[in-house]
Amino acid sequence: MAGNRTAAVTDRLTDAVDRFALPLAGAGTLAVLLAVFYYPVGTVFVEALGPENPVWGILTSEFYMGAAHGVFAHPLRVPGDVAAWLADVRIAAGWTGLLPDLYVVHPGFRKGLFGFTAYQAALSTLVSVALGLPGAYVLARFEFPGRRTLQSLTILPFVLPSIMVVVGFVATFGQFGTVNDLLASLGLGRVQFLYTLEVVVLAHAFYNAPLVTRMVTTAWENVDASAVETARSLGASPLRAFRDVVAPQLLPALAASAMLTFVFTFMSFPIVLALGGLQLATVEVWLFARINQLDYATAAGLATLETIISLALTYAYLRYEGSQSAEGTANPLDRHRLFDPTGLREWLVRSGIVVYGLLVAVVFVAPLASMVLASVGGLEDPTLRWWRFLAERQASGRTQPATAVRYSIQFGIAALVVALPMGVVVGAFSARSGRGRKVVDAVLMAPIAVSGIVVGFGLLRSLVFGVDVGSYRVSLVGPLVVVFAHAVAGYPFVVRNVAPMLSAVDSRLVESARALGASRGRALWDIELPLVWPGVLAGAAFAFAISIGEFDSTVILADGNVYTMPVALKRFLVDRAAGPSTGPAAAMGTVLLAVTAASFVVIDRVGGRYKP
Repeated sequence: MAGNRTAAVTDRLTDAVDRFALPLAGAGTLAVLLAVFYYPVGTVFVEALGPENPVWGILTSEFYMGAAHGVFAHPLRVPGDVAAWLADVRIAAGWTGLLPDLYVVHPGFRKGLFGFTAYQAALSTLVSVALGLPGAYVLARFEFPGRRTLQSLTILPFVLPSIMVVVGFVATFGQFGTVNDLLASLGLGRVQFLYTLEVVVLAHAFYNAPLVTRMVTTAWENVDASAVETARSLGASPLRAFRDVVAPQLLPALAASAMLTFVFTFMSFPIVLALGGLQLATVEVWLFARINQLDYATAAGLATLETIISLALTYAYLRYEGSQSAEGTANPLDRHRLFDPTGLREWLVRSGIVVYGLLVAVVFVAPLASMVLASVGGLEDPTLRWWRFLAERQASGRTQPATAVRYSIQFGIAALVVALPMGVVVGAFSARSGRGRKVVDAVLMAPIAVSGIVVGFGLLRSLVFGVDVGSYRVSLVGPLVVVFAHAVAGYPFVVRNVAPMLSAVDSRLVESARALGASRGRALWDIELPLVWPGVLAGAAFAFAISIGEFDSTVILADGNVYTMPVALKRFLVDRAAGPSTGPAAAMGTVLLAVTAASFVVIDRVGGRYKP
């Protein structure tokens, strides 16, 4: 009898676990987000709108807002301020002494810090679109060996750490980089490319042009060929058919990709910090400088205003994306053979593609190749000196390479353990929710819309410094807070891989399992997840890669003894012990490239697709 009672109790406990597992997992996910994302970011907001009200000080400052500060400081003089801004009058030399010593005035100062940030983001968006559109045309309209691989490579911006790309650009465009070495060999002299707006914009295009290519290619492949054929049969020329039929179907994807690019470049940090410096400081870079100067009030004001802008832009993107149809077509446009031209027009098109391919090689291939070459001394004088340099630093040095690799892998695994179940749970609710799906998506996109600098700053001002809970003081220090910051950054990528696949699962399978007595959690575990395991695995690889490459929050939260590969890479980049060479940073970047490349292979092979 006792055995029967024990079995009955066990069965009831099992049923309770099955019944409440998914709701409890959802509650746990929400609790983690509240604790390590919404609360820290909310803390920044509260400080920014507190008694000192630094937000108002920023809005009324010409340094931060440029001529637009008059909208808040003296509204009646707005017309004159607008005229002055349009004239883009340079600041007289005597003005510079009134500005903080940390900031070197750039010619566009009258735009203000926020205006210049938006200006460089707009330029970066234009260049990204200009570089990305031809790639979409080639991938969507031509068939050639390696097309599938090239299309897969468009996910690289979500995998490659930005600080590693910075090292690649320094190795390519630096004073002793590949391009300057080539110019010197031709007797043309070396050119200063770094710390210019042009190289910052080009580096942003490296990241965001593939995003434009990916989104527009998908839209191009969904154009209905019968509509084009109908237009041609009615007498429309190929150009007219493209203008009236194809282009309107591409514009939504183009607009969405441009909007995302603007958001990403508006919040760009490592690229501007390393390639532009404080003379081209954006809001993110100046925010980081204020944190380092312990000016937390101003930092809170900047973080709040930047977050409001980025959230508004992200909300506009979500509304726009939600209004567009995501359905494909059963009759896509035919692809032409790239290497089989049949006339003059085809030869001209393919000649243009060859020129574009050379440009792609310079912008996208040269930085990574130059970094790897710089790690071994280049082609003319190959050496393992810089790898030995790293080995010596491992024995005695403030930044030890093996320690950075170990912490990066440990943080990546730990962040994956947190982010993967969070992403699966949120993906399950998103896939099966009807009216609440937009709310879930908004919650999902929030960590993407809030920069890592703001998240790191919020965690620093709340959980790292400590929070009073009753009579106890709760704080997260060392590796734990870094792990949670990485998990928050990575879990949305899990959701965006898992949720679409879960939505595609036949709901009748789930309903049948529920009719046979399975709980919602049991149906998810036994029925749905086995069917969408490629998406789960791809999402896991994304979360791991995001953690490995995360720099923004880590550079704030990591201390002298706890640091990752991106932080170590930044330290080696400015290490004067190596002289003018980028060799040590290139060697460290090559290690980071190998780790992220492994993540990319997993993502590509299992067929996971991230859709912004």
